[in-house]
Amino acid sequence: MRAISMMVGLVALSGCASLHSQTEPATAPSPIRPEAWKNGEPGQVPPTGDWVSGFNDPAMSSLIDEALTNNPDLKATLARVEAARANAAATYGRSLPSIGAGGSASWNSTVVESGGSTFRNEAPSFRLNGSASWEPDLWGRISAGIAAAEADLAASEADFAAARLSLAARTAIAWIQLNDAVRQEALAEATLDARENTLTLTERRFRSGLVDALDVRLARSALASSEAALVSRRQQTGQAKRAIEILLGRYPSAEIDASERQMVLPAISGAGDPTSLLARRPDIAAAEARIVAAGFRVDQARLALRPSLSLTATLSSTDDDLSNLIDPAYLAGQLVSSLTAPIYNGGALKANIEAAEAQAQLTGASYVSAVLSAWKEVEDTLAADDFLLQQVDALVDAYEEAVAAEALAQRQYQNGLATIFNLIDAQTRRINAEASLISVQSTRAINRVQFHLALGGDLPLEQGQQTILSEGTD
Repeated sequence: MRAISMMVGLVALSGCASLHSQTEPATAPSPIRPEAWKNGEPGQVPPTGDWVSGFNDPAMSSLIDEALTNNPDLKATLARVEAARANAAATYGRSLPSIGAGGSASWNSTVVESGGSTFRNEAPSFRLNGSASWEPDLWGRISAGIAAAEADLAASEADFAAARLSLAARTAIAWIQLNDAVRQEALAEATLDARENTLTLTERRFRSGLVDALDVRLARSALASSEAALVSRRQQTGQAKRAIEILLGRYPSAEIDASERQMVLPAISGAGDPTSLLARRPDIAAAEARIVAAGFRVDQARLALRPSLSLTATLSSTDDDLSNLIDPAYLAGQLVSSLTAPIYNGGALKANIEAAEAQAQLTGASYVSAVLSAWKEVEDTLAADDFLLQQVDALVDAYEEAVAAEALAQRQYQNGLATIFNLIDAQTRRINAEASLISVQSTRAINRVQFHLALGGDLPLEQGQQTILSEGTD
């Protein structure tokens, strides 16, 4: 009974020690936070809802949903979440008592001689054994390990949310780039037609003696250059198709269809404020969780210097003394407790503390870097949207003037009032202006996607996304 009393007392002591040794989670460092963005109006409520629908492109929404369902990299990230969840469960399970049991059976046969006669004695033999062990959490070291594993799980879940948002943005950008490639290819085809018409006109004038061979040579050269440009544009379109197909988890066959649709972007209404941004971005949440995990691991390393208590019990019985398994006195007698404390280990425990503290400093510095990068991304996209809009307006004017100049040069060349140089130059200016306009319009649409990514915009949970989440939790 004394052994049982000792065990109960140690358990109670460990419970009290764990209760009073809980440490507060580490807090993230706080960089200087501005009150408002330097570029653009801050706005009261940032557009962090379903930003995909704001582009009013059903094809984009469908492709994003497909990518979130089938992308292998996202599934790998989800697998890391499940691994972190299992590790947290295993860490908690190791803090509980461990119990094992086993048994064996044998058949014994002996030969006995008595009174000149020989007898064989045969009988079965059974053996049961069991063991139990437990390390009470005297100082909170085990609890710190459990808390660190839970913080790791929270970080991996935030990483998964960040990966989903990043994949959606990459898919949207790939779709915009594909549309840009299709529009540029269509422009190259139209350019080729224009160059062919110019060559036809020049050859007709040459046969009439109105121009010399130089004009024909220049028109043919311009046509050949347009043919080469069209081949290059077709190659770029194929590459853009394969790039988005990879994101969708499809074979890169360059068979996805795209349109020449130009996206109409509404003005940015507001981006909230820099402080509220930190609560919306999943990558910031992951960095904060890693700071918490690193803090608990520092506590765990420091508490490893304190003594640890181990309780073990081993039971073994045969068929002759099975009654011992229900005898309290016998059970108490099998209990063994040991209290160990580190004396000398070559400085390994101290080095573990220093490594954990350095890791905590690393996570703190990484958090500050992530915060500054997040603010920079918002500032960059806000500033870029304004500059890109100005470029679009200027290029629209340049394109319209170039179209008018090309038409004028075409008429003058037909009437002999302009040279082939004037016509080709006017056509080239129109082509370059239109190509630049398409490119800047696409860049502005991509910047708008990056703006929502920088704000940590939410995504609608479609059926396909529910499928991948449920697969990971089964």
